[in-house]
Amino acid sequence: MNIVTRPDPVSRARDLALSIAAAADTIERTQEIPEPLLSELHASRLWRMFLPRTVDGDEVEPWIYLRAIEEISRHDGSVGWNVFVGNSASLIAPFLESETMHAIFDDPRAIIAWGPPNACQAHAAPGGYRVSGEWGFASGCRQANWMGVHAQVVEPDGSLRRNAAGRPTTRTLLFPAKHAEHVANWNTIGMRGTASEGYKLHNLFVPEAFSSTREDPALRRLPGRLYAFPQQTLYPVGVAGVGFGIARAMLDSFVELATRKTPRGLGRLADNAVVQANVARMQARLDAARAYLSETLTGIWAIADDTGVIDVPARARVRLACAHGIQEAIAVTDFTYKAAGVDAIFAGTPFERRFRDMHTLSQQIQSRDAHFESVGRILLGIEPEGLFL
Repeated sequence: MNIVTRPDPVSRARDLALSIAAAADTIERTQEIPEPLLSELHASRLWRMFLPRTVDGDEVEPWIYLRAIEEISRHDGSVGWNVFVGNSASLIAPFLESETMHAIFDDPRAIIAWGPPNACQAHAAPGGYRVSGEWGFASGCRQANWMGVHAQVVEPDGSLRRNAAGRPTTRTLLFPAKHAEHVANWNTIGMRGTASEGYKLHNLFVPEAFSSTREDPALRRLPGRLYAFPQQTLYPVGVAGVGFGIARAMLDSFVELATRKTPRGLGRLADNAVVQANVARMQARLDAARAYLSETLTGIWAIADDTGVIDVPARARVRLACAHGIQEAIAVTDFTYKAAGVDAIFAGTPFERRFRDMHTLSQQIQSRDAHFESVGRILLGIEPEGLFL
């Protein structure tokens, strides 16, 4: 099937709704995506949305990707999170040598998982690197068949390898997942199905060909308008998509509840003017946040090109729309949880797991308020700081 005749990712995600919902309890309990759902997700190509077409990827436009992640997350936030994180990791593909890219991604079930960089370092060795250490937050690692680390490189003379700007460079090292020792430490209140746990490496050798760096977007080896958006710019789009999906499901569930619930001593919730107004406001906030992010992405896409990189002001626009969208999703979730009353507090309701998932998402670095400060600096003509643009 060619790229023109494939069903769009949002339709593919929607087709999996019943399968995802049916597996949600198992995912929460086992912290894994079970079969047959895992194979259905692979068959739907939802882990290949950001891969280059040269390795049978779909190079999906970011606003369509946003809606696909939202659609998955309506039915289980952990599945949506794992799919978005896998797509974000696949953005390493355009920075790899062609032979390496095919070695990893010719497998139709290829998924990479990794955690953020920390103090662990890689040591340059003949033909590659040796690396030891422990990393955390490797979302989706139980489905992954490849893993990675991001590390500064220590040269044989003990100095740190530096990039063209004179700063210590960070390289991404990729290896088969079987080489990682998993650390089962993902004991959280929510997003339990992501199994964002730790992992250890013990003096692992990684060949040079299976390493790269994304710190300079201009170093990518493949053209494509999608890859004009740096990974740090597309990552929060996925977080926003998960947030929109959870909030949308919560609001839909509350509307259904309000049509049949009559609190003691009161009339039916749906007939209460305050409830009516608040539901309308929450719907408007969620739809407006999605529309704002989608419009931002389509507008920047229209001026991006196949070989360049979008500029810092454009990255700041995406960051602002994502940060706003995540905050609005949290607000809608909090409204529905409170408005549902005691119906929201029992395990197995449409509310309690989603509330826990949202308030795990709300603690992730993409959700922090400091992003507004970073964007504000740029809007005021002040040099940006930090790594999240």
